[in-house]
Amino acid sequence: MRRTLFTLATTTAVITMLLALKPHQPPAPAVAGHLPAGTSPGHRDGTKRSGTFTGDTLHTPYGPVQVRITVSEGKLTAVTAVRVPDANPRDREIAAYAVPRLTGEALDAQSARIDAVSGATYTSGGYIRSLQSALDRTGA
Repeated sequence: MRRTLFTLATTTAVITMLLALKPHQPPAPAVAGHLPAGTSPGHRDGTKRSGTFTGDTLHTPYGPVQVRITVSEGKLTAVTAVRVPDANPRDREIAAYAVPRLTGEALDAQSARIDAVSGATYTSGGYIRSLQSALDRTGA
């Protein structure tokens, strides 16, 4: 009994230490020097940027994720998931659940500083990083 409790306590301590090492935000993606096909350069309206911008395609273990944003006078007005994991029914189910939540959060926050959706960690991470690369392209 003591040995079991000792092993459990040791395992718990090790897991806690490992989780403390986990980064709390995903690293920013490297952004290519050119705009992908389908991206409009936008235009300057005073000091506020408007246009449609496509983010990088992020490859996750379950498939690619890419978003396109629309910005009007510096305000994020639309986010569209161009690519999401869809190789099997479970991937499609997760994307159908996660993408609307991520989109709503992005529009509310007006940024890529949003929380991942539980159960859709990889899709969320790809979405957030692609969103940030699209926002970076606005030049704002």
